[in-house]
Amino acid sequence: MFLQCPGLVRRLCTASSAVFRPCCKFSHNEQKRVAAAGSLAEFLTRALQANAPLSTPEGVAWFLASYAREAKHRLSAAPLSELAPLRRALSEALDLSFSGEQGERFFRATLVQTLWYGLFSGWVLHTERAPQEPFDWRTAAWELHLPVMQRLFSELANPSAQRSLNLTGLLDRTAATLARVDTAAFFARFQGDAVQYFYEPFLAAYDPELRQQFGVWYTPREVVEYMVERVDRALREDLGLPLGLADPSVYVLDPATGTGSYLTAALRRILRTLREQPDWDDASLDDLRRAATERLFGFEIMPAPYVIAHLRMSQALAQAGAPLRPGERAATYLTNALTNWHDTPPRLPMPELQAEQDAAQHVKQAQPILVVLGNPPYSAFAGTSQAEEGGLIDAYKAGLVRDWGIRKFNLDDLYVRFFRVAERKIAGGGRGIVCFISPSSYLSDPSFVVMRRTLLEVFDRLTVDNLNGDSRETGKRTPDGQPDPSIFSSPTNRAGIRSGTAIALLVKTGQDNPPTVRYREFWGAGKAAALLESLEGNGPAYAEAAPGPANRYSLRPMPDSGEYGEWPKVVELAGVPPFNGPIERRGLALISMEPDEDFGRVRAYLDDTKTDVEIAELEPRSLGVKSGEKVGKRACSPTVGLGQYGAKGIQATSEEAFGGVAVPEAA
Repeated sequence: MFLQCPGLVRRLCTASSAVFRPCCKFSHNEQKRVAAAGSLAEFLTRALQANAPLSTPEGVAWFLASYAREAKHRLSAAPLSELAPLRRALSEALDLSFSGEQGERFFRATLVQTLWYGLFSGWVLHTERAPQEPFDWRTAAWELHLPVMQRLFSELANPSAQRSLNLTGLLDRTAATLARVDTAAFFARFQGDAVQYFYEPFLAAYDPELRQQFGVWYTPREVVEYMVERVDRALREDLGLPLGLADPSVYVLDPATGTGSYLTAALRRILRTLREQPDWDDASLDDLRRAATERLFGFEIMPAPYVIAHLRMSQALAQAGAPLRPGERAATYLTNALTNWHDTPPRLPMPELQAEQDAAQHVKQAQPILVVLGNPPYSAFAGTSQAEEGGLIDAYKAGLVRDWGIRKFNLDDLYVRFFRVAERKIAGGGRGIVCFISPSSYLSDPSFVVMRRTLLEVFDRLTVDNLNGDSRETGKRTPDGQPDPSIFSSPTNRAGIRSGTAIALLVKTGQDNPPTVRYREFWGAGKAAALLESLEGNGPAYAEAAPGPANRYSLRPMPDSGEYGEWPKVVELAGVPPFNGPIERRGLALISMEPDEDFGRVRAYLDDTKTDVEIAELEPRSLGVKSGEKVGKRACSPTVGLGQYGAKGIQATSEEAFGGVAVPEAA
């Protein structure tokens, strides 16, 4: 085969030493040797399939991720001094500190994602516009509709930057890979679900640790559709807006929009409502387009999902017959959703970044957001702007030690900060809805007591769908022992995540009603489908929760056990000075190894009418003394043996303690 493919032979023979030499260099380090061997295997896979046609999004994603990962490896040792202005601009625009190992890694990952997803997005748009013309990645910036991506891609693709980055060859091979894609077959699946079949496989293959760090997970279609439908119904039933999401007064924000799953689902729901109206006509499509460009807002901090979100919104509008016009764009912005809600950030050196920031700031500070929904990230990231973000949850920590005696708590997961941003935004507007899927720890964990109390003060209708699937609390098992996987399990991520999750629908009606809390649970492998089916009234029934100070405002219903409230609290039990508890220490006088042995000595020992002397005469060991020792009428030491359980439980310690009475010799 090699003799018939001289190009392949040349590619193998001139392969970078960075691919081959590590296999020998790390021959005595097993972990590094395995990693180097994996890189070699990946290189050979690319080389051997260099001319094979590609038709699936998963296949294309693997090749792009492979080249992007090699780019990340090259950048790990590059000084990048020429990109210092871009680094400062991105740090200020995203309000991130690219310091330390995590910050540096995120910056370099941002560069790679910008290049590869800028190239990919340019190819997609070029193919849609001029499918017969060849695609050149060097001019991809001209294809991009987003000014901020045009500028970022141009900054990285220009000859000066490429000399520093040393990525031109990899970008050439990436473009060559896209040139052999069967576009008809690819786009048939890509437009169906770009996230599941492209973005998630890319990120999982490119940098799984970065994915874990930012909590980036594919949200199942059933979960997205369920949440969007619940929001639409709450707008109609609780806030009196008969058109739901289609009402022109409804402004929606997904503060962690990722690849735009919730916004595209909301767009589809709006289209469905518009088509149900008796005055539906082609002019109604203008309402749909306005919804995408003026009412459905998204914030995203990572460039790759940001690009995918815009592609999906553009495709959804085109499929509905309302394509974006020249100069129009979806209202998703590259920004940090957790900062600058009340402050004015400094001006940025790049006009395109400044325009993006201005648009995001207008949403944060001026738009009347009525709905906040989505799937916020779950993990904490050390590179974030701690000055403002850290202060977000101070309100949820107030009084934890003083009022609740909680000295150890962890409220630093990002999802808690997103709850705070959403709660504060809706509270300021007087009414509105928050709908998040997040870890379920906040439902009853003691550390979240102030957060729960705050939510109950702001919202008056709270509904919880607990999806379980926690590896620590339940071992990912249902109550009857069946598998209970994470709701985030998918064909490309079977394990899902470790944390159990829950969907919260929080409604502030603006009517100052006392809060009501409804709660139900979903279990098992079919929970995603069951969740969607419950919209038709086929799901488990809700139970009423009764949060209050006594149960630390738990959002879970507490079992009614009658006398439960009278039991001592754990903290009260822990306040009792420690003691050994009941220990036999009677030379096995009170323990029998034979089932048919006479227990007369035990009955006598427990008989309060018998004196210690009588017990000692019957069995000296039962009072913990030896033959010839003395025992008093009453033992009095309260601190040894069974001292807290009666006179016969006290071990004799001295002749004085027992009144000088001698114990007879054992027979």
